[in-house]
Amino acid sequence: MTRDVLGDGRAFLDREARLIERRLAGVLFDRAEPDGVIDAVRAYRNADGGFGHGLEPDKRCPASLPIDVECALEILWQAGAAGSAAPAIHDLVVGARDWLDSVAEIDGAVPLAFPVIEQYPRADHWTDWTYAPGLNPTAGLAGRLHRLGVTHGWLDRATDWCWQQLESVFDEDAHALGEVLLFLAHVPDQARAQRVSEQVPAWLAQARWYREDAADSEYGVTPLHLAPAPTSRWRSLFDDRTVEGHLDRLARDQQEDGGWPITWEPPSVASAQEWRGIETLRALRTLEVYGRIES
Repeated sequence: MTRDVLGDGRAFLDREARLIERRLAGVLFDRAEPDGVIDAVRAYRNADGGFGHGLEPDKRCPASLPIDVECALEILWQAGAAGSAAPAIHDLVVGARDWLDSVAEIDGAVPLAFPVIEQYPRADHWTDWTYAPGLNPTAGLAGRLHRLGVTHGWLDRATDWCWQQLESVFDEDAHALGEVLLFLAHVPDQARAQRVSEQVPAWLAQARWYREDAADSEYGVTPLHLAPAPTSRWRSLFDDRTVEGHLDRLARDQQEDGGWPITWEPPSVASAQEWRGIETLRALRTLEVYGRIES
């Protein structure tokens, strides 16, 4: 690479990204302590224990939503908050778990969002389909909580519901499959997960929104979303040529301002810029762990 990919990307984050991505970049690249990330995540928390306020920027709704809880759990994990900072996030995780219990269906399943989002700006694709409980996000939420070592009656019900869905007819898009892969990687019953995992290649081949071809510039889920590190459990789903092609594409997609673009329409200028910060941090981290750049 002839340009300073990391330096330009970090400069973009410093200028344009949310505080939460700037603090997370400090943890990932500068070995900063996770306390600043935890505090930034806490700002999105509501009194009911859930998270909202557009933590996932495609909707500007302040109310607690399962998708925002998922984002909070992922950010805390990326910051290493399950290690030395685990006591600091205990109340955040327990509160989010209890909130999920309060809004879940009897069987444990949850939707991405609720109709309250209609009162606020949102991207066009955030419609009533997001109100139906599904593997996206139930499997991803369960997987992230299992990864954090959480136990709870609701989590048991949600896990059982996910198993029922996975052991019946699977007809989900690539976003839901990504949630399933995280669930299978961290659910306690790994023998059962291994048996179900045998079907993943077939599911991937038919998944809507999956983009195997690195030359395809349309919106979608790529191998680097599903295997964001060479140590990922799911790296073996993809041959080296495919992964290298997507890494080449990811590096080429860096813009003149140092950030990465997005391929969908958020609800506002602010949302678009927030997403660019999220995607820029994801791109930098992926290129680093795959050895394309050094921090």
